[in-house]
Amino acid sequence: MNSHYDYLIVGAGISSAVFAHEAAQVGKSCLVIDRRPHIAGNVYCEEVEGINVHKYGAHIFHTSIRRVWDYVNRFAEFNNYVNSPVARYKDELYNMPFNMNTFNRMWGVVTPAEAQAKIAEQVAAEGIGEPANLEEQALSLVGRDVYVKLVKGYTEKQWGRDCKDLPASIIKRLPCRFRYDNNYFNDRWQGIPMGGYTKMVQAMFGDTEILLNTEYREFIAQNPDIADRVIYCGPIDEFYDFKLGTLEYRSLRFESEVLDEQNHQGNAVVNYTEREVPYTRIIEHKHFEYGEQPKTVITREYPADWAPGDEPYYPINDERNTKLYEQYAALAAEEGKVVFAGRLGGYKYYDMDKAIDAAFDLVERELGVTIS
Repeated sequence: MNSHYDYLIVGAGISSAVFAHEAAQVGKSCLVIDRRPHIAGNVYCEEVEGINVHKYGAHIFHTSIRRVWDYVNRFAEFNNYVNSPVARYKDELYNMPFNMNTFNRMWGVVTPAEAQAKIAEQVAAEGIGEPANLEEQALSLVGRDVYVKLVKGYTEKQWGRDCKDLPASIIKRLPCRFRYDNNYFNDRWQGIPMGGYTKMVQAMFGDTEILLNTEYREFIAQNPDIADRVIYCGPIDEFYDFKLGTLEYRSLRFESEVLDEQNHQGNAVVNYTEREVPYTRIIEHKHFEYGEQPKTVITREYPADWAPGDEPYYPINDERNTKLYEQYAALAAEEGKVVFAGRLGGYKYYDMDKAIDAAFDLVERELGVTIS
């Protein structure tokens, strides 16, 4: 480790990797630290039985932002994986997102007009004016059959509460596609980096110095003058020692298992929409890269309440947390040498492409470099 750097970057995820790469291109020195024992943040992949296992949940890269797509392809070759999850309700299987294959399986309808008429009939039967909660909102959008089989149980597991006790605002819309199309995303480009995300992020960091298993607070106390500026991608409230209060999240718990079979479920992602099944989905990782390994690895994903010390995944952007974040953001605006970035620094959920695009904006503000 050198005695001084232009930038100390806190967190070794994808946003940090973009900044570190671009800083190196203009001759800036960077030191990256992360409390975890690995790089790549939540897109970290670990090889198990020759399979790249997404340790923090499935990540499918998708974007309509050309400069982002062109950028990531500089560091990895992407396959042509298309996200087409299957939803399982008891012993019934449905295609996601809601499309003509879904409606044909549910009602036997064949044409878009028949599907639209069936949904309209069920919505009208509910007689809901202004939805008072999430359940009424969903019923007013897709009717009872789709709601009961594909929305209710899954949503209640995600939030840990009954749909009647959740605000209607959580569901702005429930997209229905009246065509036979199982492609979950509408984005122009999607795929999985061949060899996994860790390999891609490592290529982005290049020769940047990285210290793992390193806590920011302890490190900066011992090295207060280590860098001219700090790019802080950790939780903004933790930076201020939670002095205004704690920002809340929903968390996840993962349970992985190696199975002595080549193909367990025939699809990378199967959602379990019954409330009685405790997990929301099972990921079979080999299908992201069309693997033919003799064994397979599956991961059951369980939504979980969050407490300080747990992994923060999804910000709860309700009125209380939004106001609290704004107070922390006001403190951050007064910082001289610390810049807050990433999903935790900005208390905002990002898809990967949006995180990279936000990192491009940070690069332009800090380094004067425009990525096109």
